[in-house]
Amino acid sequence: MNSGDGMGEKRHILITGGAGYLGSALTAALLQRGYFVTVVDKLLHGGEHLLPYLTHENFSFHRADVTLPSSVGQAVDEARKKGVSDLDAVVHLAAIVGFPACKDVGIEEAWRQNVEAVRIVFEQTDRLGARRFIFSSTYSVYGIAEDGLPVTEGSRLHPQSLYGETKIAAEEFLQGRAAEAGCAPLIFRLSTLYGPSPRMRFDLIINQFVLEAFSKGELLIYQQNYSRSFVHIMDVVEGLLMGLEAPEEKIRGEIFNLGSEDGNYTKNEILNLICKVLPQTRVRYEDISFSGDMRDVQVSFAKIKHNLNYYTKRQVVDGINDVLKILRSGVIEDPFSDRFRNARLEIQ
Repeated sequence: MNSGDGMGEKRHILITGGAGYLGSALTAALLQRGYFVTVVDKLLHGGEHLLPYLTHENFSFHRADVTLPSSVGQAVDEARKKGVSDLDAVVHLAAIVGFPACKDVGIEEAWRQNVEAVRIVFEQTDRLGARRFIFSSTYSVYGIAEDGLPVTEGSRLHPQSLYGETKIAAEEFLQGRAAEAGCAPLIFRLSTLYGPSPRMRFDLIINQFVLEAFSKGELLIYQQNYSRSFVHIMDVVEGLLMGLEAPEEKIRGEIFNLGSEDGNYTKNEILNLICKVLPQTRVRYEDISFSGDMRDVQVSFAKIKHNLNYYTKRQVVDGINDVLKILRSGVIEDPFSDRFRNARLEIQ
């Protein structure tokens, strides 16, 4: 699945949620590679991140809620007016992302956006004749490892949040359609992202910790020894590109953890990395319990390495320095603004 040179040969990729943190970065990468990109987004967090692409000859934008049965079809119709070929693949990123955001909107809306929307978008994708559907799930589905060993794609799932529960339900639907659908579903369970994006977020653990350390000189840490898995946003973009280009027999109906063992850290270890870069940071610890996403898990990425030959290129310290460079530049006037968050801040 490589992009062509002429307009009629260009691969047409549609991204739901393409104005978001990951979607806007993926849009830029696809355009750079010569794909035609259609973005469908209801712009819950604004759309200025797409301004550089709006006049690009290989870009089309359709504002819509993906829970509407005609959203993808209408977007494809608009793109066809530019002479692009039929839809080749969909990358479904649109969702209520993270346990605080799901908690804010409530069970019914979280289920509608994170489960029902997957069914609606997939069925449209299949009817339109697209050959591939990539779904962004999360390692939150694992929750807490039973035996303390790194979890694999075959490990039992113990979701600790509504967010994780909705992603499991969406995965189950897609796997149930994998055998008979013309469109091949592929599921990536993403680690926690970090690093810069056109639609910047400062409510992700590493990005948030860097912001707090730089701006306030202090960090308050809860659950310091809980293990999490982290991955640079550009490594995820490259993984999604690989998912678009890999042979269908390697990806149809498959689930892959997307990240690297090098990204398995406790929060205290992340803190130590930040303090090496910002040594004046003061640290306070508190051990409390709260109702939320209580993940304590390390993740194995052996399957994606073996099956797709995927390896990350960036380390956490690279992401720390990337975010710090943004903050030091002053290009973001108020990084504590709600516009740089998916939901109100909760205990990290």
